[in-house]
Amino acid sequence: MVNLDQLLGFTIASLVLIVIPGPGVLFVVGRALAHGRRTAMMTAAGHATGNYLVAACVCVGLGTLLQRSETAFTVVKVAGAGYLVFLGAQAIRHRRSLAAAMAPGAAPSSGGRALRDGLIVGVTNPKTFILFGAILPQFVSRGAGDVPGQMLLLALVSVCLGLISDSAWGLAATGARAWLARSPRRLALVGGAGGLAMMTVGVTIAVTGRKG
Repeated sequence: MVNLDQLLGFTIASLVLIVIPGPGVLFVVGRALAHGRRTAMMTAAGHATGNYLVAACVCVGLGTLLQRSETAFTVVKVAGAGYLVFLGAQAIRHRRSLAAAMAPGAAPSSGGRALRDGLIVGVTNPKTFILFGAILPQFVSRGAGDVPGQMLLLALVSVCLGLISDSAWGLAATGARAWLARSPRRLALVGGAGGLAMMTVGVTIAVTGRKG
């Protein structure tokens, strides 16, 4: 159904976008700095799930609508940006509670909430729509039949690559957080930095013009 040329071509195109840190990567890093490895990994998983939902929507025509409609694209972009700013503000507001959260016996952060947050960012990330709405269709062979199946299979490869990349960034950020967290003051600064990173990404998305 999908030949080797299609697979290699789209894999390379995906890697070009994935290796350049975008809103998803910065969000995972921000969550890792603010809340630790478990939250970062669940956020990465949620982000991958959101990316694949976008790919599925492309298969039924939503991706085309978002690429062609300035209004639809702007609504999705602003919604995602607003959510990132909100999460960043929350992280900054509660930055001094991070030391207590890391103390022995402290209740872990909600994995379900991290998964949900990552999913929302993945669904509203403009970079995701560029990849699956503009680039993915170019690697589909209509003559081979089952176009939606081809798109979903190729998208799965890209999403898996993204999950590996996000997880690696999250683990790296967690390592840095663990080193800095030896001091409660430094930990508060780390939490604030993570929140500021999320807010910066949100504002950047909101003010960046349409691409693709």
